[in-house]
Amino acid sequence: MVVILWLLGASLLVALCGLAVFFWSVRSGQYEDLKGASERILFDD
Repeated sequence: MVVILWLLGASLLVALCGLAVFFWSVRSGQYEDLKGASERILFDD
């Protein structure tokens, strides 16, 4: 029974870390120009 509590705590910690990284990436502007990078690869100016 103790193992289940450890796993539950570890999974919550991992989920919170993932959520924090997602919010950091949104706040730092990683998702602002999704189409521009793909077009820069295809079309050489």
